[in-house]
Amino acid sequence: MEKTLHAFTWIEIPVTDFNRAKQFYSAIFDYEMPEQQMGDHLMGFFPHDFENGGVGGAIVKGDMYIPGNTGTMAYLDGGSDLNNILNRIEKAGGNIEMPKTQITPEIGYFAIFTDTEGNRLALHSKK
Repeated sequence: MEKTLHAFTWIEIPVTDFNRAKQFYSAIFDYEMPEQQMGDHLMGFFPHDFENGGVGGAIVKGDMYIPGNTGTMAYLDGGSDLNNILNRIEKAGGNIEMPKTQITPEIGYFAIFTDTEGNRLALHSKK
């Protein structure tokens, strides 16, 4: 495999109720999520900076997108301290499955949550 900066470049989180999911992610990340219709898919975009090597993603509503809590689990950037986001999850309608937990001092911390659509995701931060 050619050496790359990141193993992943994009992630799409399936949603059934786009407005509810957009409200949830806008609330926990404390920003207004931009949206765009792309063909048959309605997408809400997470902050990303591809020009500087960033990795991005979106919530997506479409026929092929079915939320679920099994299978691949995405880790979202928790910023400088994932508690800042974690503390907003339940108020926004999500559920915390695992509180902030240290992986190792070098790797940092993670937490697992379920969003309003039933997707199981995680947060990661260094502190």
